[in-house]
Amino acid sequence: MMSSGTSSPSDGVESGESVSAAWELLLPAAATPARRRGRALQSALREAVRSGRLVPGTRLPSSRALAVDLRVSRGLVTEAYEQLTAEGYLRSGRGAGTWVSGAVRAATPGARDLAPRAPGARADFRPGTPDLSLFPRSAWAATYRSVLGRLPHSALGYPDPRGLPELREALAALLVRRRGVVADPERLVVCSGVAQATTLLGFVLRGRGVRTVGVEDPGSPEHAALFAAAGIATTGLPLDDEGLAAEPLVRSGVRAVMTTPAHQFPTGIAYSAACRSRLLDWARATDGLVVEDDYDGDFRYDRAPVGALQGLDPEHVAYTGSVSKSLAPGLRLGWLLAPARMTDEIVARKRTMDLGNPAVDQAVLADFISRGGYDRQLRRCQRTYRGRRDTLTSALAEHFPGTEVSGIAAGLHIIARLPERYGPEPVFMARAAAAGVALRPLGDFGTVPTTDRAVSLVLGYAHLTPQDITRGVRLLAAAQRHEKRAGHR
Repeated sequence: MMSSGTSSPSDGVESGESVSAAWELLLPAAATPARRRGRALQSALREAVRSGRLVPGTRLPSSRALAVDLRVSRGLVTEAYEQLTAEGYLRSGRGAGTWVSGAVRAATPGARDLAPRAPGARADFRPGTPDLSLFPRSAWAATYRSVLGRLPHSALGYPDPRGLPELREALAALLVRRRGVVADPERLVVCSGVAQATTLLGFVLRGRGVRTVGVEDPGSPEHAALFAAAGIATTGLPLDDEGLAAEPLVRSGVRAVMTTPAHQFPTGIAYSAACRSRLLDWARATDGLVVEDDYDGDFRYDRAPVGALQGLDPEHVAYTGSVSKSLAPGLRLGWLLAPARMTDEIVARKRTMDLGNPAVDQAVLADFISRGGYDRQLRRCQRTYRGRRDTLTSALAEHFPGTEVSGIAAGLHIIARLPERYGPEPVFMARAAAAGVALRPLGDFGTVPTTDRAVSLVLGYAHLTPQDITRGVRLLAAAQRHEKRAGHR
């Protein structure tokens, strides 16, 4: 039978039960091969303390007694006690024995997953997510193996904080060809998506004395949160039918503004040529900065996408984009093209933030772009998403006749304005939630003029199959009919 210590009267801890339970964790360690036994014993004893199996104030058996119980050498136990005492897990005093330290707190088991999801939703129309099943696993895996096989050892060191030269060159060529930007590889910075690009710009702008940035209203809530992380406030600037309204921008006094001109989020409009011209005139007159978030500029279904705003004035427009909608947001790969006067400050800040993005992932993306894989992926996504948009608009026309779908035929979401007979919006949203349909109203994204009964929804469709889209709209329609019938009883 195993030996166990007794508690000190001053500690008031009954150690026998605690120690006996903890020794069960030590027995497998004692049975490991001799060369690993000491380390295994230390690890098992450390875990017993961390997990709370050995509570603070518990007196441990003497090294001699524990060695006999575990059938190991006394020196092995003595070394384990000394190591854990040095680390703070145990405490000891000459002639007073060895005790579990009160400095240790039991670790919280498990890890939570904070990824944004809608638990239990039968249909999720919330915008912002592409179809992750379209990720080209086979092509990406083949490219990864090929790149890893030929990548020189030196490439696995700390990378240029701007990004690998081959990726910056590949991205510059791609963006010039597809989005009409002015792209010098020396000024292109590879980032962890548009989020990091925005934060980088925020830090640099704050260092230049900017304290407030204009953001579109309605617009993406993420923009305000990202600038706030850099210590910059935001002010909402209204839109008109052509894009960002000119007069409120001028009156605001801001020196920088965040925009989504190719496909405004969430309204779905594309900035008109006149609006783009007025915006650049403002930037030149004030020496201001326009930040262009080109989050889904490649996805236009009725015509060729309008070129990026940055191509008209690269010294007053900072251009950002990523592969989050075309490949997968989990890759965390994007880019930033900023005016020349800001590049050095951006690179310096990027170096202190993360010392650069993962080199292997950058090399894989560079090869994937250069060999045509990225263009093929974009064509595949465009075909798929165009079909899903058509499915959604058809389903709405069938089940919610009179619904107005606004915005250009592009991107991964639509704005659906339902006839007033389906309102008021809070009641409509409550019925949808009860039916397990996850939705986001347009009002979630800023100031939106509405009537009391208006229902305006931002519906994402890219991540849903045509069958899921049709089923989800049917569920939504059935929930509204059921509740209305119940209300008349």
